[in-house]
Amino acid sequence: MTEIIVKFVGELNSIVWGPWMLVAIVGVGVFLMLRLALMPLRRLGDGFRMLWRGRKPEGEGDIAPFNALMTSLAATIGTGNIAGVATAISIGGPGALFWMWVTALVGMATKYSEAVLAVRFRETDDNGKHVGGPMYYIKNGLGRKWRWLGIAFAFFGGFAGFGIGNMVQTNSIAAALDDQFNVDPIAIGIVLSFLVGAVMIGGITRIGTFASILVPFMAFLYLFAGIAVLVINAAALPDAIATIFTTAFTGTAAAGGFVGATIWAAIRFGVMRGVFSNEAGLGSAPIAHAAATTKNPVRQGSIAMLDPLIDTIIVCSITGLAIVSTGVWTSGVTGVDLTAMAFEKIIPGGQYIVILTLVIFAFTTVLGWSYYGEKCWQFLLGIKSIEIYRLAWVVAIFIGPWALSWEGGTKAGIEFIWLLADTLNALMALPNLIALALLSPVVVKLTKEYYGSSNRLPPLK
Repeated sequence: MTEIIVKFVGELNSIVWGPWMLVAIVGVGVFLMLRLALMPLRRLGDGFRMLWRGRKPEGEGDIAPFNALMTSLAATIGTGNIAGVATAISIGGPGALFWMWVTALVGMATKYSEAVLAVRFRETDDNGKHVGGPMYYIKNGLGRKWRWLGIAFAFFGGFAGFGIGNMVQTNSIAAALDDQFNVDPIAIGIVLSFLVGAVMIGGITRIGTFASILVPFMAFLYLFAGIAVLVINAAALPDAIATIFTTAFTGTAAAGGFVGATIWAAIRFGVMRGVFSNEAGLGSAPIAHAAATTKNPVRQGSIAMLDPLIDTIIVCSITGLAIVSTGVWTSGVTGVDLTAMAFEKIIPGGQYIVILTLVIFAFTTVLGWSYYGEKCWQFLLGIKSIEIYRLAWVVAIFIGPWALSWEGGTKAGIEFIWLLADTLNALMALPNLIALALLSPVVVKLTKEYYGSSNRLPPLK
């Protein structure tokens, strides 16, 4: 039975992550970037200034703009930054990192547009909380005839959360702790369920507060260690960077334990893992940004567009450059073990830093995605579904660690969970990408109105 399920999901994955999906994700990002006249790149400094000011609430909403970004980063900075990058390079070669960068750069326009629309078309629920996201900007922005598309997003998003935001994360935590410290995966599941449940009870306010403290800490910890690896190994960086750019367009020949990869493999796994890392186009992040206290949608959009920059251009690059520059990418090892191997090669005990940050990254991702999934199911079934959803979410945390006991052990469990998550990501992204393209005139109009009325910045042309 297990083999049948794995085969079915694998075949579905090959369909939904075919060339058309990669073109759609990158294409919509490029389309939005051009329609915005490269605004996310030209106004990058303004985004950071708004982020600094966003520590204090301004306008209507439930959490400070800074906390909204931290909640978004809590959901995106996870196993994709450590295990996901390693998997992309181990299958697609070093060139996959280049395509992750491309996805992140165009993803800045996508994230900006998502957040602008989320704030513009958000609603207030029966509990007095602000709710928004693709299902709401489809419903309120495109009209009743498109409501089915919002329902489709919420349906796929509600289930996708259990993959990308739950089972993948807890599976990676259990696998890492079991491998390094021989900790019982079931015990890990029990502890994680208790901790996540305790935070979830407080809703977006508690999740946002928790994320605003833990996310900066975990990011600086990993960046500090990663930069140390790169500085010590600085002599190898020029060749590593050259390899990344060269193999992005030529493919990678077999070497050591690496079996070789085509250009298509580099593009496919680079884009897939890039999207898994920063979630630009999935429609998840705007659910958090919709709760921000802000006076104007563009302000929150300018903060949201920093997400791919921080998550992929900075954090994922640290992982990728460490793996390529140390040469361990040809070892045949994959996932978190490959990243740990790279750090350990340069810093004695470096693998423990990787494991610690992986656990923290994954834990915060489970928290962030618990809110995303909750809002999807609330849209579908109403506010009364929240308590049932939260119980189901906590119970599902056990599935990730439990997968380690499947026939085939850790490798089979991790591969299936990642495969399932990739598949659900694609199904979730499609309705959102359609909505972003159709609502792009709204994003452009709001952007021009905001910058045109500002004394600090000239209007967009």
